[in-house]
Amino acid sequence: MTFPRASSALSRFTVLDLTRIRSGPTAVRQLSDWGANVIKIEAPTDLADSEQPGGPRHGPDFQNLHRNKRAMTLNLKDPKGLEVFKRLAAKADVIVENFRPDVKDKLGIDYASMRAINPRLVYASISGFGQDGPYAKRPGFDQIAQGMGGLMSITGLPGQGPVRAGIPVADLTAGLFCALGIMTALLERDVSGEGQWVQTSLLQAQVFMLDFQAARWLVDGDVPQQAGNNHPTSIPTGVFKTSDSFINIATTGGRIWERFAQAIEAPDLLTHPDYATIALRSKNRDALNAAIGTYMAKRTTGEWVS
Repeated sequence: MTFPRASSALSRFTVLDLTRIRSGPTAVRQLSDWGANVIKIEAPTDLADSEQPGGPRHGPDFQNLHRNKRAMTLNLKDPKGLEVFKRLAAKADVIVENFRPDVKDKLGIDYASMRAINPRLVYASISGFGQDGPYAKRPGFDQIAQGMGGLMSITGLPGQGPVRAGIPVADLTAGLFCALGIMTALLERDVSGEGQWVQTSLLQAQVFMLDFQAARWLVDGDVPQQAGNNHPTSIPTGVFKTSDSFINIATTGGRIWERFAQAIEAPDLLTHPDYATIALRSKNRDALNAAIGTYMAKRTTGEWVS
């Protein structure tokens, strides 16, 4: 499917796309949207498989992920198909793959083999758990990465057990990291004249996404918990019921808190000793949220927003 490109900035680069499912295609989609000449390499079986991961070929997910690409079918397990791929690699700027780490070695398309053909090649890999280590050969999926990375432990309402985020955040962030790594490697190639191997993983992306939680643990010993719609540091924050629907509220810092209390005509909240500071509002958040809920229920969402 063809969409208007966001930019033609990468039009001088040719990308060989070996990716599937979501994380790898997300990375390559960034490059195609920015104008890169993307050639998607598909196995013959992919064309006939209506239940392949990533959805049917003509379905919305596949068409969205693989927009602005040209495609060709190659059987990389066949010597003739592999030879065609190597000829393409000799002239390409980037190869992107998200196979299990051992698959590219079995196919003979690993970084070392491709570098021998084209030393300027930027080779990008996304895996579930890294290119080496005890879990390297395991397949990775967004659901598993969200759990192992800790995101599910802080998502959802307290006491209701781990909850998956509503989007495939591990796939998406790993894809964006990969695209960023490719861009950085292409910039470095202008200096060194050589390509390099760029690597990321679903688990690595999830660990990065919890950097605030990690910092609070390392500095303050704070163990992150599920907070539902609450925010760990900005209080009050959350979804409150109005007389006819709901309203989403976020306040940060003392000045915004004061303006919020004035806007909802709640001067008693400003003078209440339990809510005098950010620390106290955090400590007494349940009582504060209940008080705010009482005010919100007096009017409709439209009235509050206006």
